[in-house]
Amino acid sequence: MRKKFVSLLLMAVVASMLTGCIFIEEDSLTLGSRNNTESIILSHIMGQLIENKTDIKVIYKENLGGSNVVWNAMLNGNIDVVPDYTGTIVVNYYHEEPGNAEETLEMTRRLVGEDGIIAFNTFGFNNTYTLALDESKAEELGIVTFSDFAAYSKDFTLGAVFEFIDRPDGLPGFQKEYGLKFKNVKGMDHGIMYRSINAGEVDVINSYTTDGQLQEFDLRVLEDDKSYFPPYHALPLVRKETLKEYPEIEAVLKQLEGMIDEEAMQKMNAKVDNDGMMVERVAEEFLVESGLIEAVAR
Repeated sequence: MRKKFVSLLLMAVVASMLTGCIFIEEDSLTLGSRNNTESIILSHIMGQLIENKTDIKVIYKENLGGSNVVWNAMLNGNIDVVPDYTGTIVVNYYHEEPGNAEETLEMTRRLVGEDGIIAFNTFGFNNTYTLALDESKAEELGIVTFSDFAAYSKDFTLGAVFEFIDRPDGLPGFQKEYGLKFKNVKGMDHGIMYRSINAGEVDVINSYTTDGQLQEFDLRVLEDDKSYFPPYHALPLVRKETLKEYPEIEAVLKQLEGMIDEEAMQKMNAKVDNDGMMVERVAEEFLVESGLIEAVAR
């Protein structure tokens, strides 16, 4: 009986291995994203377009973590394609001084190229850091710019994502540039910031200009009047090895150049964060409305 059981077990294992081999997708690439809505949406936009235009299977690795975690995964070859931002790449990864939008893009191409990565042209929008506070409070104090806010910052508690608090292009340099001294700084996940300011747990948050929640909450987005923050234009990054193996994805990803402006990205983020739409559906809807793919019959 024991021999029979072992024999059957071995047969099951072999069958399982063979079955697994049958269904392995040889032509596949891995698409990564950070732990925020926008990054995941952009990943699915790229991934769905690749699958629609080629025979390549896309494997998604979502919510990998902050920018440095995703960047290391890219360098290590754990992911093949990822959306990222020019200012983040130049300042946060390579600790270089950025320039204007064109200069920062060229620096991005040069720097990542040295590490075996290709930077494509941008999607079309700039998602930079900003501060947002209650509209009525901003109106009462006459706060429009970061410089205006500096005079009152000591009375405000800041809610900020953990990464912003530590990044070289984040809070430390920002505070120094504008002379900001907050009453308190609370680190939190991005999705919690808007609930926290709405509940009065913090007074001001470090939002992003394409945040979908800005359409739902009555907040004033302040102006970076000294242009402290560098350009953060979103763009696809692809490993050179991946592009060599699948050269057809270059033409596919180039179809996304300049196709997404700030308003369009903010609306897509809002559909997920405010309306509860599935990321996959939002990405597909964008591609269909942009004429890049045809609607799928349901």
